[in-house]
Amino acid sequence: METGWMALGVTLLLLALVILLKARQWQAVAGLPEGEIVYSDMGIWMRQRKPLYDAHLRLTGRPDYLIEQDDGAIIPVEVKSSGAPPEPYFGHVMQLAAYCLLVHAAYGLRPSHGIIQYRDRAFSVPFTPRVENDVLEILQEMRADRAAVNVNRDHDNWRRCGGCGHQAHCGQALAPASGDLRVTIR
Repeated sequence: METGWMALGVTLLLLALVILLKARQWQAVAGLPEGEIVYSDMGIWMRQRKPLYDAHLRLTGRPDYLIEQDDGAIIPVEVKSSGAPPEPYFGHVMQLAAYCLLVHAAYGLRPSHGIIQYRDRAFSVPFTPRVENDVLEILQEMRADRAAVNVNRDHDNWRRCGGCGHQAHCGQALAPASGDLRVTIR
């Protein structure tokens, strides 16, 4: 009888070890740094009910992951499904910087960096005072634009226009509305 319980205990211990090793392997494949996942909006490990929020900045967001490292630092990770560009896109860097601000507000710890994980490559992006100032300026511009009567398009990418929900009332669209076969040349 004792031999059966001992065999079961050893089997469960080996199974736990295999699961731990497999979880670390999945974490590495996902491009996540070492540490404990304390927040995930990816629906893989855990689902967060509330987004992070900073009342002072009136900013809210859901990073894909927050990783707590051994030294207590909390690193935001943003996962993108596309292949990596030569350098991370500015908009992705600003999104990550906003998550750094939210981590600072929620945990009282300023991240030194964040990670943008593209399908085939990860970038470690330093959260410098300059990057922080850039994202704060963008937040200020966005608030000013919300109060404006007319806001000009800020890009020349017809694909972005093609997927935009404001095409029906935008006089600056580069792409025809979904299902609209007419082409406008400006």
